[in-house]
Amino acid sequence: QLSLFRFTVKRPFSTSHSSVDSKEMKKFQLLAHKWWDEEGEYAALHSMNDIRVPFIRDTLLSRSSNYHLGNPLSGIKILDVGCGGGLLSEPLGRLGASVTGIDPVEDNIRTADWHKSFDPVLAKRVQYKCSSLEEIVEESMETFDVIVASEVVEHVADLEMFIKCCSQVLKPEGSLFITTINKTQLSYVLGIVVAEKIMGIVPEGTHEWEKFVSPEELEHLLESNGFSVRTVNGMLYNPLSGSWGWMESTSLNYALHAVKSGARARSHATDAPPETDIHQRSATAGTA
Repeated sequence: QLSLFRFTVKRPFSTSHSSVDSKEMKKFQLLAHKWWDEEGEYAALHSMNDIRVPFIRDTLLSRSSNYHLGNPLSGIKILDVGCGGGLLSEPLGRLGASVTGIDPVEDNIRTADWHKSFDPVLAKRVQYKCSSLEEIVEESMETFDVIVASEVVEHVADLEMFIKCCSQVLKPEGSLFITTINKTQLSYVLGIVVAEKIMGIVPEGTHEWEKFVSPEELEHLLESNGFSVRTVNGMLYNPLSGSWGWMESTSLNYALHAVKSGARARSHATDAPPETDIHQRSATAGTA
């Protein structure tokens, strides 16, 4: 989801206070009531569920020997960072996961809670909290099996701090899923000029190209902070059909799966992950 985190150093790294980017906060606050309009400003995020939900589900199932028929993600604790109105939290909850969605914009959380109330199945599975990631670090050390940061890292001011916080609240061997936009000339032209200024697929001013991050930079940051990158898949949005698909190229959007080192593996965190894992297309990633 679109998120508004501005990370500054905070305990346990420092005693200074964190802050949320007030400009971005106002920007998304104005749209908080539109999260569940499938034809509106967030239409592309709604249709992204068609590929990001199966990608998360199938990757997690491939790592687990337990399978609960009907509730395949039962027993898995997921943190959805920058959850917005709950567009990704809800389908993960319906798959059986226990989901905590956090977002610093109170109106987003209010919208998420309102929409969740229409589905009694989600009452115990999904909870929302108005918070930034670093605000919950101390109370949630190694709490979650999975962190999802979908369309979030391109709004973060200190990406390394964000990744450190993810590592702290994730259990050893836990999974981190990220979807974001690559920092290329093509992503500037299509992601900002065309999508925002010409076609209006995304609200104008949503993205700043300077904050986009390449897969190579993201992999380096993750691996230097104790993660092993397992999969990087290119994604493509077709504005004519309003649908997403997987592609080999990561020049526009991409999805990444990384695993936090286990207790035994931490001393070898600098070891290169198996080459066969990186950039490997998930055979089931595009299935519903």
